[in-house]
Amino acid sequence: MAKTVRLTTAQALVRFLSRQMTIVDGKKVPIFAGVWAIFGHGNVAGIGEALWAHRKDIPTFRAHNEQTMAHAAIAYAKTMRRRRMMAATTSIGPGALNMVTAAAVAHVNRIPLLLLPGDVFANRIPDPVLQQVEDFNDGTVTANDCFKPVSRYFDRIARPEQLIPALQRAMVVLTDPADCGPVTLSMCQDTQAEAFDYPASFFDEKIWTTRRPRPDEDELAAAVKALKTAKKPVIIAGGGVLYSEASETLKAFAASYGIPVTETQAGKSSLPFLDEMNMGAAGVTGTGASNVLLEQADVVLAVGTRLQDFTTGSWALFKNDAKTIIGLNTQSFDASKHRALPLVADAKVGLEELSINLGKWKAPDAWTAKAKTERVKWIKVAENYTKSSNVERPADSQVIGSVQRALGRDISVICASGGLPGELHKLWQASSPSSYHMEYGFSCMGYEIAGGLGMKMAQPDRTVVVMLGDGSYMMANSELATSVMLGHKLIVVLLDNRGFGCINRLQHATGGERFNNLFDYNVRQEVSPAIDFAAHARAQGAIAEKVSSLADLESALKRAQKTDRSAVIVIDTDPMRSTDAGGHWWDVAVPEVSDRRQVRAARKKYQKALKLQRIGN
Repeated sequence: MAKTVRLTTAQALVRFLSRQMTIVDGKKVPIFAGVWAIFGHGNVAGIGEALWAHRKDIPTFRAHNEQTMAHAAIAYAKTMRRRRMMAATTSIGPGALNMVTAAAVAHVNRIPLLLLPGDVFANRIPDPVLQQVEDFNDGTVTANDCFKPVSRYFDRIARPEQLIPALQRAMVVLTDPADCGPVTLSMCQDTQAEAFDYPASFFDEKIWTTRRPRPDEDELAAAVKALKTAKKPVIIAGGGVLYSEASETLKAFAASYGIPVTETQAGKSSLPFLDEMNMGAAGVTGTGASNVLLEQADVVLAVGTRLQDFTTGSWALFKNDAKTIIGLNTQSFDASKHRALPLVADAKVGLEELSINLGKWKAPDAWTAKAKTERVKWIKVAENYTKSSNVERPADSQVIGSVQRALGRDISVICASGGLPGELHKLWQASSPSSYHMEYGFSCMGYEIAGGLGMKMAQPDRTVVVMLGDGSYMMANSELATSVMLGHKLIVVLLDNRGFGCINRLQHATGGERFNNLFDYNVRQEVSPAIDFAAHARAQGAIAEKVSSLADLESALKRAQKTDRSAVIVIDTDPMRSTDAGGHWWDVAVPEVSDRRQVRAARKKYQKALKLQRIGN
């Protein structure tokens, strides 16, 4: 008879997680770097007790908010290029539902995240329990059903033995390069405490390695044929380049064939800024160099990107009607978008196979030379936006320049929302792969500080700089205290433009009246807030100061490098100024009918822009 081990469901869960391994840089390490936990009645007695028993095998981290602790786990996994990951557990009800937003962040960005929310009693005898959401027409529905549309795999553990197939399936999804994303195992709280005789083999150590699917021969032949006919080829590097650890392969490929490389938000840092084939950001927040090339491109090799509207200029950027898109992606869904020639494969392997088959072919020298010329032109333009001045309220671009001058390129920067993502995408000079971390798949306000914490946990020896606006800081800042508590130092640069400056600019650009975004244009307030962000950060245990100039900012950044804990630097910025060079139109629908002249004028511009949009190709 097979050997068994009698454990509660929660004990079996934690023991199983602690035995899952992977290989990073040639060393065997646990694939789960830890579990974020906020305990409540739905998980403290079951999962909480089990985590205590295995605290030497798998660490538990306490946070202040369920959503942001999951953000930290996402940023960790992204920084580790999906080689390692974390889990997050909560009680039922509000604690669980706080993680739904984070699940969507992981889902959109294809990041592995194991969510373990507590759930109601499987036996239903005490119903309705505290924090239970009841459906009048369906007794099987709980609040955790909200996770279903934002999970790659969802299961509800209502019997102890269900854990066995559920965890096996969870690991397959979490480690699959194509289906990777959040997994939710909804843990009924009575089931967590129930015991079962689990097969001892269930807890055998297992090593999960990264699968590198090779391309289909016919798809490869079609891609090679398309490239060999190209006169103006361009590469779009997405996050898949980084997850595949294909940066060096991409660098060699671009240099060998003279193909300029543009970058999505997720793909930025695939090539270092100094690489002469790196044209920088593509699309709505793109550089002048990238976009002028993409407008003319006859073949676009899209590597590891889901071709979000910001990358494609809402499908108005590619103006060459004869263009061909080659979708090199592990996920066929992404590889086949917009009538692309699919090349379903790992990014690194796919580029290698293309190289073998392209032989001595090269892009025309004139095209490669044009790309290099456009790159040099853009760098000169960008320098004008990042240079220092004595202006009272600097632009975001100038703050970016100050951070880069003070700390150099060999740091890691993280951001997620507002006006900063566009400015950083255009202007930040990334160094090594994954040194630039932008959550722009979901663009979730409040991700920044928590994400910075996760990024620092993944690379403790690097300087991690969090850049965010006052709006994002006010939405979620509590993990600043966690960074101090855990000893993971962050440098936070907080740009105070007194509200939601980015959306205020969009509101104005679409003809809208400025209101409800900036404090000074709020029609429903008695007092205009004057928030002392430095004092607030100090109250959370960080070192903090407010500076009044770009020169003072650069001095403060150098001081922050020497501090023993997280430091926050606050600077007032101009909400109306942004980098107008480069970039591209973005489809934001303007009202077709309005009493306001400004809206009608914006609608005319919008209708004109729509004519450039490609439908179905």
